[in-house]
Amino acid sequence: MNTIPGPDDLAKTNRTFENDVIDKGDYGALERVYTKNARALPPGADTVCGRESIQAFWKRAVAGMGITSAKLSTVDLQVFGDTLIEEGRAELSVAGAEAKVSVKYIVVWREEDGVWKWHVDIWNATA
Repeated sequence: MNTIPGPDDLAKTNRTFENDVIDKGDYGALERVYTKNARALPPGADTVCGRESIQAFWKRAVAGMGITSAKLSTVDLQVFGDTLIEEGRAELSVAGAEAKVSVKYIVVWREEDGVWKWHVDIWNATA
């Protein structure tokens, strides 16, 4: 049975994305961020299905965009039974850019193996 997460449960997953994936380039850490059958819906691109494909996507995206750091913050969190929906904002540092890139996102969370992870992830830049 799924448990309702505490604030630290979601923060731990988000910090893994920020610190391990983006800061350290450890794309294998996405195993602790996304569910096995997760879907990522990047702007202007096809849906990326499954954790392995998402790992390959992020490796290309981070290198291609020159992302050097990310800071995620939750704006709103809704609980619907065993599903959570997070509305958030991200600030990305990009190599060669003076200003940070602002992004808004929605993540549908699911519990997998006792850990709350991203199951559906969609985002786009703010104007």
